[in-house]
Amino acid sequence: MVLEAWDAFIAQAQTVDLGRASRLPGWRAHEICVHLGCWDDHTAMADLIASARNGGTGTPPDVDAVNARVTAARRDASREEVLAGLHRNREATARYLAEEPVELDTAPTVSVVGRLPLLSVVLGQAYELAVHSLDLVSCGAQPPPQEVLQSGLAALADVTGALAASMDISGGVALATPDGGWAFRSDPHGWEVRRLPSGRADGPGVEAPADLLLDAASGRVNPVPAVARRKLRVHEVGGLLKLAPIVSAVPGIPGGPILQLAARTVGGAGGVIGRLLGRN
Repeated sequence: MVLEAWDAFIAQAQTVDLGRASRLPGWRAHEICVHLGCWDDHTAMADLIASARNGGTGTPPDVDAVNARVTAARRDASREEVLAGLHRNREATARYLAEEPVELDTAPTVSVVGRLPLLSVVLGQAYELAVHSLDLVSCGAQPPPQEVLQSGLAALADVTGALAASMDISGGVALATPDGGWAFRSDPHGWEVRRLPSGRADGPGVEAPADLLLDAASGRVNPVPAVARRKLRVHEVGGLLKLAPIVSAVPGIPGGPILQLAARTVGGAGGVIGRLLGRN
């Protein structure tokens, strides 16, 4: 999943004008690609592996500060340099998957959302690449393949399940799309992720086209109007609320806007969604 997401993103990057503005304020396609690259002073994959080998010690990096530093240092990098940085990061991931011992997969490493098993953090690349693939569409790229969007949802389910298990939360959520989806279930002993067929899944979950789910999870769009227009549906909100403590503990968690939506839906006089739909 991860390597296919890399290949799809790099293929997009090769077709766009890197100087074109994106939907991200202040970022061109250039900045989107630069911050995903591997550079002499920014070796994210090597740093994650080193952290896992050392027992997952250290503090999570300040992702905004790191992105600002890396993109500012390469504001004038050539197109060839930017694409080479992407290829280096893709190859660093491929080497890990091919060469490192399987025992390292479950070793904790320090990521931007806390201590997680290394393989879950690596899978998390699929989520980031899927979201940024959608960002590149705003720069003129063709939409990413549905398989890439599904891989992004799989990564979102896995990372959320890992965080829920680390906080001793028993519960689960489905991320359903017309083409199928992914779900996780967690308890204090661990979590599991499963593929879903097309159609609504049983239990707590959110349902929408894959691109909308990813945009809502990443904060690219406000999920509240999408629910009001019935483009995004929330099922069994109470089950989603079990995961609300994750947002407090990890404010920047992918999927946080959807969990916050669940809390706001049942809060107040009739809830946000009830008011938007005219129900009390």
